[in-house]
Amino acid sequence: MAFQSIKELLEQNSAENIPLWETILNDDLTSQNMSRAESLERMQYFWDAMKHSVDSYDPKDRSNSGLVGGDGEKMRMAIASGQLYGDTFMNEIIMCALKVSECNACMKRIVATPTAGSCGVMPAVLLPVVKARQIPDTTVVEALYIAAGFGQVIATRSSIAGSEGGCQAEVGTASAMAATALTWLGNGTAQMCAHACSMAISNLMGLVCDPIAGLVEIPCVQRNVIGAMNAISCANMALAGICHRIPTDEVIDAMRSVGDLMSPDFKETARGGLAATPTAKIILKEINRKNQFQ
Repeated sequence: MAFQSIKELLEQNSAENIPLWETILNDDLTSQNMSRAESLERMQYFWDAMKHSVDSYDPKDRSNSGLVGGDGEKMRMAIASGQLYGDTFMNEIIMCALKVSECNACMKRIVATPTAGSCGVMPAVLLPVVKARQIPDTTVVEALYIAAGFGQVIATRSSIAGSEGGCQAEVGTASAMAATALTWLGNGTAQMCAHACSMAISNLMGLVCDPIAGLVEIPCVQRNVIGAMNAISCANMALAGICHRIPTDEVIDAMRSVGDLMSPDFKETARGGLAATPTAKIILKEINRKNQFQ
């Protein structure tokens, strides 16, 4: 991708005077050496795969460790019972985030946006919005280009890997990408998308990567829910005209700095945070014992 900064992306878009997603698409055509039709078809494929991850959810599925599975169905049943706080729209976001993240843990097909560990955030916010507002696939595809463009700059300037920057780099980036997509779907401007991105990263800055037993299951699945809810709130703030005082590129650079300063124990090594708790150590021993007899 040609863009090394959000500032550069927005400046070129302004000069071209075309929709932001078109600027990102045109850059993708050059960098990937493909036709417009091929690029659009590929992005539609990704959107279809996201929908399939939710549609193929099976409440009986469990991860190999046995730690993950069935929570998406629990959420669905609770929504149907009317016992939860908030409206159906908000709780469907939580349900979708759980379902897609559980599919990942159960080795089913997902779309890494930007990683497998953060795969639940994007579909969790897009699917309920598309359903509620009856948004056509062509418009969703446009929003996915927006998310991809911002995500690529984050990957270039910082990191999207938990092993390098902690969970802020994975769920934080996914939340930022989702926030920009939502802002675009809400008829937000390019600058509003940038503000949503800045707020989403800022809110999750410093989030550590501490998977229990080294598996992308706990607390990863439930953190996808936080990433999704954060994306919604940041998109809403941006659409309301609320600005983030720090330029997006500086926020991204700050996330990289925090990741660089973070102890290796908090970078997917399962040596710190929740992974170091007494219960987590017991779980690890049980999983290791189980694996010895398989």
